[in-house]
Amino acid sequence: MTQARALLRLGGRRSVTISPSRLAPIFVPRIWGSRNLAPLFDSAPAATEPIGEVWLTGDRCTFASGPLSGRSVGESWTGLSAEWKGSRLEASQRIPLLLKFLFPEEKLSVQVHPDDEYARQHEAAAGGTGKTEMWYAVAARPGAELRLGLEPGITPEIFRQALNDSDVERCLSRLSVETGDAFFVPAGSAHTIGPGVLLCEVQEHSDITYRIFDYNRPQADGSSRPLHLRQALDVLQFGPQRCGRAHGVQVQVQQGSAKKTYLAACPYFATEIWEFAAAMDGKTCPDRFELLVPLEGHGRIRWRSESMPYLPGEAWMLPAALGEFQLVARSATRLLRTYVPDLEQLSRELAEHRLSVSQRSAILRQ
Repeated sequence: MTQARALLRLGGRRSVTISPSRLAPIFVPRIWGSRNLAPLFDSAPAATEPIGEVWLTGDRCTFASGPLSGRSVGESWTGLSAEWKGSRLEASQRIPLLLKFLFPEEKLSVQVHPDDEYARQHEAAAGGTGKTEMWYAVAARPGAELRLGLEPGITPEIFRQALNDSDVERCLSRLSVETGDAFFVPAGSAHTIGPGVLLCEVQEHSDITYRIFDYNRPQADGSSRPLHLRQALDVLQFGPQRCGRAHGVQVQVQQGSAKKTYLAACPYFATEIWEFAAAMDGKTCPDRFELLVPLEGHGRIRWRSESMPYLPGEAWMLPAALGEFQLVARSATRLLRTYVPDLEQLSRELAEHRLSVSQRSAILRQ
């Protein structure tokens, strides 16, 4: 079967052609969210509560273009073949990557997420998947900051005392945020995000959060959001911290000004930033699908003899069997690309770009 006629089987009933598909987002209210989602969503639906998260790939997101248009990701996923998911991911029962935009107008709670082992043992009802994630700063106002990981010397006893004093922030490392910064957040990393940033979050498909401190703020009905201190202390990483800034490595990928920046890679995801003013060529791998999220600029995505327009804030799913595609910019474009990597294969790719051992180690996270 040629790639031009590649098909996937959906639910054993019908076949649909392989092509890129745009996903319709889900807007999620949060107590710390914003009513201004510009510049990505100027025409966001009206909401009675502030919007904190925009989910790009959740189960309830729907395909908004392509052969699966109108179907939800959740109901479609198990019926998709290897030509769509990729040979390594054919057995997956749920899309493994959850992408979000975060719009904090207030601080998020101080929180932590479990790893896969803890989630399997204690959170089976919530899916049993841990949550390692990374953030990319799409935009940041002057003075924006977040807190990530524990300061050196913080012990469980010191942390508990800070909790009793309602001053747990003092235990976390403070990091300034500028546009283009990236942060790697493995499970077990205490964190909070301050206002003034717009983040794109790439993570395992999990929504398990253990809230440690919520700044004593009430909900609309006057009640407090629940805390999860026992679970949080179970999973918090004390001692040396694995989280922190992801110092990306930029490579030139073709003639002209097109550039690729490798941000971070771990067993769950690899994330890159693509920047180009004219065009950039890509090719999917048969072992996994990939996701593209334009952040700035607009243009068209071309494959075979077809094309579709792309705009900032959209999420595009590219099937594994798609093969070669081209992004043609109408204005200078910056986009995020992510996928579930084969780390050995990715290591070889980095070596082909003549990256040093230290540069490769900065990208590849275990």
